[in-house]
Order: sequence, then structure tokens, then C-alpha cells
Amino acid sequence: MRHHYRALPGLVAATFAAFTGAALAKDDTPALPTTLDYKDTFNLEYPAAPQFSPDGSSVIYERRSSDIMSDSTRTSVWQVNLDDMSHRPLMADSANAFATALSPDGSKLAYLSDAGGSVQLYVRYLDSDRTAKLTNLEHSPGNITWSHDGKTLAFTMFTPSKPASLFTNMPAKPKGATWAEPATYIERTQYRADGAGYLPDGHNQIYILGVEGGTPRQLTTGNYPNSGSLNFSRDDQSIYFSAQRDENYALHPLVSDIYKVSIDTADVTQVTDIEGPEGNPVISPDGKKLAFMQLNDRKLSYQNGDIVIMDLSDNSTTRITTGLDRSIGDYVWAQNSNTLVFSYQDKGNTRLARVNLDGEIQALDIAIGGQSLGRPYTSGEFALSQQGDIVYTKANSMQPADLALLTRSGKQTTLTNLNEDALGHLNLAKVEAMDVTSSVDDRDIDAWIAYPPNFDKNKSYPLILEIHGGPHAAYGPHFSMEIQLMAAKGYVVVWSNPRGSSSYGEDFGNLIHHNYPSEDYNDLMDVVDATIDKGFIDKDNLFITGGSGGGVLTAWSVGKTDRFRAAVVAKPVINWVSFALTADAYPFFSQYWMSDMPWEVADKLWDRSPLSLVGNVKTPTMLLTGEADYRTPISESEQFYQALRLQGVDAAMVRIPGSPHGIAGKPSRLIQKVGNILAWFERYKTDNQEQ
Repeated sequence: MRHHYRALPGLVAATFAAFTGAALAKDDTPALPTTLDYKDTFNLEYPAAPQFSPDGSSVIYERRSSDIMSDSTRTSVWQVNLDDMSHRPLMADSANAFATALSPDGSKLAYLSDAGGSVQLYVRYLDSDRTAKLTNLEHSPGNITWSHDGKTLAFTMFTPSKPASLFTNMPAKPKGATWAEPATYIERTQYRADGAGYLPDGHNQIYILGVEGGTPRQLTTGNYPNSGSLNFSRDDQSIYFSAQRDENYALHPLVSDIYKVSIDTADVTQVTDIEGPEGNPVISPDGKKLAFMQLNDRKLSYQNGDIVIMDLSDNSTTRITTGLDRSIGDYVWAQNSNTLVFSYQDKGNTRLARVNLDGEIQALDIAIGGQSLGRPYTSGEFALSQQGDIVYTKANSMQPADLALLTRSGKQTTLTNLNEDALGHLNLAKVEAMDVTSSVDDRDIDAWIAYPPNFDKNKSYPLILEIHGGPHAAYGPHFSMEIQLMAAKGYVVVWSNPRGSSSYGEDFGNLIHHNYPSEDYNDLMDVVDATIDKGFIDKDNLFITGGSGGGVLTAWSVGKTDRFRAAVVAKPVINWVSFALTADAYPFFSQYWMSDMPWEVADKLWDRSPLSLVGNVKTPTMLLTGEADYRTPISESEQFYQALRLQGVDAAMVRIPGSPHGIAGKPSRLIQKVGNILAWFERYKTDNQEQ
């Protein structure tokens, strides 16, 4: 029965509407959102791992999105046809498909999937859209690599060894008895890792498997890890890899060499023996040269490596990027075997360049990024076609990455538009660069500012200083959900790359070598002052936050100044002595971030510990850390929290259950993180700003 209630007069119509829940007045219609909100976190997507088909006519990539039901990242595989720009899914059902690797002839796609519950290796035949499951392994494979003839797949996989034990005379448990869990015996230097927890006995080893499936064959053994990228020799008779093949590998974190293992005999041969680590071996298309990364290790806290070329005919080597002085990321050979395209960090961006075998570098007018959704870190991936085209993740301050194409003729085209549906109708924070001069030594400090939606320069706004971690890392003009959410709540947000940041060369990075924190604090205060000088900041409502290294500097700052209304210290180091002996990477930190063993330089470490300044703190301070954080263990946060409580400073502690150091690894955790930060700031924000 159809109800024509609009024709009913007066009170009758109103009564009918009340009972049916109908809204009669236009003003009662719920307004559509115009600014970003927490729930929008689940709507974001970005591309990853792009690769060209051999003929260069299409691009296959991983499309990563959030699953609101499982609170996780969902990965599917899509393809873009470059002739007509059509966009279609290859594998986009309920299972995750990732770690894709296209066969050399382009007919097959190897990938990992959890379609059967556990992560296994699959091959999809692209000419028939048929899929074969190749493995049924107890542990997940990784680093999937094709042989050049397309007949064999290589991969790494964790391979258990016999658990260490000491006491072996435990009496037998009576039938039906309930005893406590047995003790865990640890006799390893590297026994736990952030994100992985306490490590089982065993290591990654290299395996090969025919493309028709069957039983994988193990090639490497030994009580040391064999991980990272793999690369077949041109004749497919051996596999190149990087490793530290010494049982004391964990005590020497920056030592590794290139090796090759024979497919037939499993004999391992050392290829390089240079002081410092070598990694990421890549064979040239003609099979005559080997490119790899090499770091001249000088025990500095920030060091840049070089791309090195080895001539396999005589094993001579040439460093081809020594004049760059930047952190180098990925690199790939051009088809002519005389040029490589590589990514590198530069002034808060990740950029691309070409380099020939004579070391002549040609920068490309491309900034890649958009894959760090939480905070505005540098990021980005790219691929090079056999024809010379480049596909890359395009950086954008207003949205996460999209795929873009740079043809060999120089034409740039955007291939995807993944977030227009989620963000296009919203009023987002606009981002601008800001030049700052350090008061310490007149150095240029790069900074960026995000303005709240509907920003009015004639009004006064609260300010949030957001500090990056690392400390040898870099922010830039990139999309950040955390920054955007802060701005959507009415804050001006500013972030920067103080001294010590990467992407500005070794000299700039090592200004804090064995001296952290120090004048990087002054750089940050200069950024705050420069923002205030713009005239629209409420000086009574300044707030500060940062995570990891940014947490260190936040805690240090509130021990140095009372200018901030409130602070949130996320996953910090508070006491360098305790951190050195509880962090998962303690062999690295004690050798590279400290001038000697922590008990030998305890006084110097204490002088740089935020805990040494805690008696000065009056700023209301919240600590926020994951309970499963082994990089900056939660015991660091607890020390600062308890010290603040002892002296009567307003303090709170937020513990994220199950979270490792990367708190924003799950969408709901990102929301919890930024939501708690803003709630803390709102508690202490005064009401005298004109908004």
C-alpha cells in the first residue's frame, strides 16, 4: 500500500511523519560531511609494486586498501592497459594477493596469497586466467624471483633449526596433569625483533621450485640468515644473494657480502669482499655486469651508500654514484646494460635519476611517494620497461599515491585515480612549503605547513608541531592522514626536517652524530617561531608531538621550554642507557649511535636523555606506545610517565595492545593514535582563539 502522506493536512501529516520517521522539513536533512573524519581512514587506497609487461603495453600493480571488518590492509592485483588506459582487476576477490612477479615472457604471474588460509605460492597463467597453487608450506615464502628462462622460481623461507636447550632432565608429566608452560632457553644475540616478537630458532634459507610445482629444494644452509633480494645469473646456473655468513652475524649489523649459490650443487661462492656491507645484487640484461649497493662503513650514525658495478669477466668494481651524497633506494638496469635508473632522497622528496657506467647522473623531473599514509614520510616505488618508459607512484600532498607514467619521449600521464571517490568531495588541508633559517648556524631548514579547511588568515589558530622519527629520516610535502585529521579539527600543523634528517647529505645528517638530541631542538623551535611570525597563530595554544625519534625530541623539548600547552610523546627513547640494553637492535645502536658501550659512556648518554630534564617539565604530557614495541620498548615510556607523576605534572599513558613500533600499521590503531593526541590537546586548549 502506497502512503501519499505529503497530501495530508497539518497535524495529521506531522503526526504521520513522526511515526514513520520521515523528515518533512528540508533543514532536517542530515548534512553530508565536508571535512575529513576518523572513519575516512578506512577509505584510503594506494598502488604498490608496479611492473611492466615485457612489451610495455600494460602495467600490473598491487592495489592496497583497508578492510574495515578485519582492521587490516587488503591487497589485490590490477592491470592498466597503456593503449586505451582501461583498468581491470586480475585478482581482486576476498583473498589477498601480493608479492607479484611477472615471468620474463609475460605469460605468467607468480604471487603469494592467503586464499587457502596460510600464505602460499601461486602462479596465474595470464593467457587463460587459470591459477595453479604451487606450494603447501609450513612457513611463508618471500623474495619471489623468476629464472631468465621462466622455468624456475627461487624464494627465501624461514627454516627451523633445533631449539636451544640446556636443562634436559625435566621429569615426565603425569597423565592428566596440568603444568606451567616450559621455559624458553635463549642463547642468541638476536632473539627478538620489533613486529615479529621473540624469534624462533632458525633462519631464512634459499629454495628453488619448478614452475610446474612439486617439492621445493633447499639450496642454502647454516646458522645465519640468507634473506633479501635474489637474482639469477644470466645462464640460470646460480643465484646471487647478500648475506653475513658468520655465526656472529648479529654482533656485526653492517657487515655483509655478495654470494652466489649453484643451482646444481648448492655450493656457495663468495663474490665480494669489501669493507662494509654489500647488498641487493642485480644482474645486467647482457649478464656481464653485477650492480649492488655498498656502504663505506665509518661507524657514523648516518651513512650513504653507493651503487657499485662489478665486471664479471675480471671482478673489477666501479662506484658510480659517489658524487651524489644522498640515500639511494631501488635501482634497475636499462635494457642496454649501460645505464641504470634509481631512486634517491633529496630535500624531503624521493626522486628518480639515470646514471651511466661512467658515473654521469641525470636527474629526472619526478617526485615519487604517497605510500606512507600515517605521517608525511618520503616513500615511493617505480619500474622501468624494456622500451625505456617509467611507471611510478606519484607524490601528492592532498591524496595518497596514484600510478603515473613517464614515457621515453618525456610525456607524463596519470594512470589511476584511486582516492577521488573517498576524498574528492572533502575540503582538505592545503599544504605549503616554508623556508626557515636556523638560529644556530644560519642553515636552511625545510618545513611545511598545513592549513585547516576554510582557513582565514585574519583569524587565530592553535598550532601543532609534528616531529619525524628516525632521527635519520625525512618528512616532505606528502599526504598524511594524521596531519589532515589534525587540520580538519581546526589546527595549523607544521612539520620539518631539522639537522640530522636524511635527504640532505652526510654532513647534515651527522650534525647529531653522538650528539642527539642537541641543536635539532633549536631548529624545531625556529620552525615554530617562523610559523608564529606569519600572524595567524594563537601563541597561547601551541602543541607538540612526535613519534620514535620525534618522541625523543618532544620529551626533550618539554624539558627545555614551557611554551607548549600540552605534549604527546609517542614511542620514545627516554633513557639512552636503558634503551641501549632493551631495544631489539641493540648491537647496532651501541656501535653506531654511541661512542662506546653504554656502561662506559653512561654520563654522556644521560646528558642526552630526556629523563635527565624531567625535573624541569611542567607541560601536561601524554605517553603513547605499543605494548609489543621492541624497538623503543614501552618501559621507556613508563619511566617518563612515572617520573612525571612523582612530581605532580599532569600525565597520562596510552598503551596500544599488541602494537609494535609501527602503531599505524592497522587503520584502527592510526585512528586511536591521532584521536588520543587530539583529545589530549583539546583538554588543555584555551578558548581565547578567534575562530
